[in-house]
Amino acid sequence: MKSIEAKGLSAMRAGRTILHPTDLSFAPGDRIGLVGPSGSGKSTLCHALVDQLQARGVAVAHVPQSPDEALDPLRRLDFHWSQAERALGLAPDAARRAQLLRALDLEGRPLNVRPWGWSRGMQQRFVIALALLASPALLVLDEPTSALDPIVAATTLELVEAQAARTGTTLLIVTHDLGLAAARARRLLVLHEGKLVEDSDTGTLLTKPQSTAAQALVAHRNWADLPC
Repeated sequence: MKSIEAKGLSAMRAGRTILHPTDLSFAPGDRIGLVGPSGSGKSTLCHALVDQLQARGVAVAHVPQSPDEALDPLRRLDFHWSQAERALGLAPDAARRAQLLRALDLEGRPLNVRPWGWSRGMQQRFVIALALLASPALLVLDEPTSALDPIVAATTLELVEAQAARTGTTLLIVTHDLGLAAARARRLLVLHEGKLVEDSDTGTLLTKPQSTAAQALVAHRNWADLPC
């Protein structure tokens, strides 16, 4: 598999630059964390990355912060599944659906219900299963566990990692939680005021941060005690 590359990602709003030109490169099957405070441009970078890769025909999927952004509360979950298959050009496949639901610990759950019939954690795992339908080269998880309690969040990410490993999918975990990123990612990117200020393997960044922004994140040592 080839590395995934994006060049010149940028964005402006109301005449102001909110994402400075940024180049990214990911190795196949890698685990990358994108960290930074709220308002640093993480979600903007995600959207620019997904848009550029999709325009080039790269198989990329995006999981938003909340399942509310992905699921229509008036539509049943089986409708969402069939629509996702149709959008991806996939024929209905009961075995594939069973495997993905089993991988995300949703096996046996009824799909003939509306989203609010499931817990928030289950809804988010369902959205992740939809994102993995076509075995994308890259899965962008934009604060995917922000609405979940720490135990459910950790379990969800473990399930995602296991499924991604089976398909060779690269994971980009976007979060303001350095503890979560440090526990899950081999490599960390630090975004500050729309600029990528550090790109390093996780161990090096945690012990020898170079940028002021990374040093500030690492200095708050309470992140090391959080269950991630």
